[in-house]
Amino acid sequence: MRSPAQVDETNDALPIVILGGGFAGLFAALHLRDLHSGPIILIDQTWCFVFKPLLYELLSSEVKLELICPRYDRLLHKSGITFVLGTVAAIDLDQKQVKLNGLTYSYRYLILALGSTTNYLGIPEAKEHALSFRTGYDVFALGQHLRNRLQIATQTEDIEERRALLTVAIVGGGASGVEMAATLADLLPTWYIPLGGNPEDIRIVILQRGSEILKESASDRLRETAQSALKGRTASVEVLLGAEVKAVHPGDVEFERNGQLERLAAATVVWTAGNATHPVIDALLIAPENRDKHNRPLVKPTLQLPEFPEVFAAGDCAIDPLNPQPATAQVAYQQGAAIAHNIKALIAGKSPTHVTVNLRATLMKLGLHQSAVEIFDRYEVKGQLGQVIRLATYLELMPTPARNVNRTEWFTEDILKRIAGG
Repeated sequence: MRSPAQVDETNDALPIVILGGGFAGLFAALHLRDLHSGPIILIDQTWCFVFKPLLYELLSSEVKLELICPRYDRLLHKSGITFVLGTVAAIDLDQKQVKLNGLTYSYRYLILALGSTTNYLGIPEAKEHALSFRTGYDVFALGQHLRNRLQIATQTEDIEERRALLTVAIVGGGASGVEMAATLADLLPTWYIPLGGNPEDIRIVILQRGSEILKESASDRLRETAQSALKGRTASVEVLLGAEVKAVHPGDVEFERNGQLERLAAATVVWTAGNATHPVIDALLIAPENRDKHNRPLVKPTLQLPEFPEVFAAGDCAIDPLNPQPATAQVAYQQGAAIAHNIKALIAGKSPTHVTVNLRATLMKLGLHQSAVEIFDRYEVKGQLGQVIRLATYLELMPTPARNVNRTEWFTEDILKRIAGG
């Protein structure tokens, strides 16, 4: 393994390779397009960019599919960026090579933006019987599953079976779990009522291991807003605190609470409990002291790997121990743009700069056409206006062939001024 050294500038013709087309990877590519004339390769295992914060709107049909999951060939049309569809098999940091199935790409600079994977925490049968919610495929799989259970519920005469069919268990009380619960509590009744069902029979249960929901992902004020919103949904939402899931079986969830083992009969289990390090990132040959307790690579304030200064990492696949950031879209977007500028600096023979992330707003989906937005930890907007601001914020971020990425801002000054002034 090489010791830290100056970036080798002898291979000027080699491309900048970006692994992962999420917020960090895609926006690093788009900013590099404007800053660098050399070859840029973006590699992702799917054809489409996934706008993860709006997957709830895709499930509920509040926003069209083409806005949530646009194809990379459309987003990168005439950009000069080469898109490669493929799954990364391995990264050889010493040889500066990325290996796909049957393909090898050498790089001048490498950007790691592969994100994370679902962490089932070693819970027996969780992976087999719980549904995740990370991709467009997951959205359609969950929607089909839920509609099927609602239809079966209208045809069964067994009261206990119907109760289980109409119960959704959500494992995890973080932002994803709360947003999922609020969305389903409004959405499922709109699907069930036309089938002749009683929406009051639908039950949404959040199983939270900790003593409160949104412990690390929201302020006290936003947490109170979310708790209030969960109580006012069309279908019932229950929050079971101190509930540590022990196993997921077909038809029920086993958990421990107050020292007692309990079972919740639920035909649907949605897993939002945590993230795991991507297997390719996990396999990187870097020193153990350059990883955190979750095995994520540690990066310098410039977002470079300490041992390999030509390699940058962003989003939730790495962490700066001196300035840890939440795994959100606005963080990944800003980090991707900052990496592009640091690579430009290195190419010009200058030193890269420390990356600063500005957390301007916390955006949370709290039911159909309802959101809460907290801006600069000072202003809170909720309800339908909150949803308008949330959608406008995210959709303004979405790149299109017609929009120059340099004009794209995370939160428009016009919106901020109106809220601050009002």
